[in-house]
Amino acid sequence: MSTETKQQSIRCLVAKVGLDGHDRGAHVIARAFRDAGFEVIYSGLHKSPDEIIQAAVQEDVDVLGISILSGAHDTLVPKIMDGLEEYDAADDTLVLVGGVIPEEDRLGLRDEGVAAIFGPGTSIEETVEFVRENAPER
Repeated sequence: MSTETKQQSIRCLVAKVGLDGHDRGAHVIARAFRDAGFEVIYSGLHKSPDEIIQAAVQEDVDVLGISILSGAHDTLVPKIMDGLEEYDAADDTLVLVGGVIPEEDRLGLRDEGVAAIFGPGTSIEETVEFVRENAPER
C-alpha cells in the first residue's frame, strides 16, 4: 500500500465532549485533517462520552481527537477510554487530546491510553504529522 493510499484511508473523529461550548479549535483541526487528505467526522458540541464512543465504533475510525477546554478531562477522557476498551476498539484507535490540559494531568491521561496531548499553540503540521506516523494500519 502506498503512503498516499494509507493517508487517504485515515478516518478521524474530532469530538467535543461534555459541556464545553468552545469549538473553534476543533473546527480548525477538522479542516486541517481534511486538507491533509484524512476522512473527517465532526461530532458537534456537547456530546456525552457514550455518544463519542458509539460514533468512534460505528464509524470505525482510526483516530479519535478529543477537544476539551472545560477542565473535565480527568473525568470524561477515562470514560471514553473505558468505553473503547469495552468495544475492543482501544488498541486500534489512536486517541489524541487537544486543549488546555495542565502538565500535572498529562501523565494520568497517558496512563489511560491517550497517545498524545496537544496544547494551545501546537502547530497544525505537528498534529497532522503525528497522525500520519501513528495512525493504526488498516
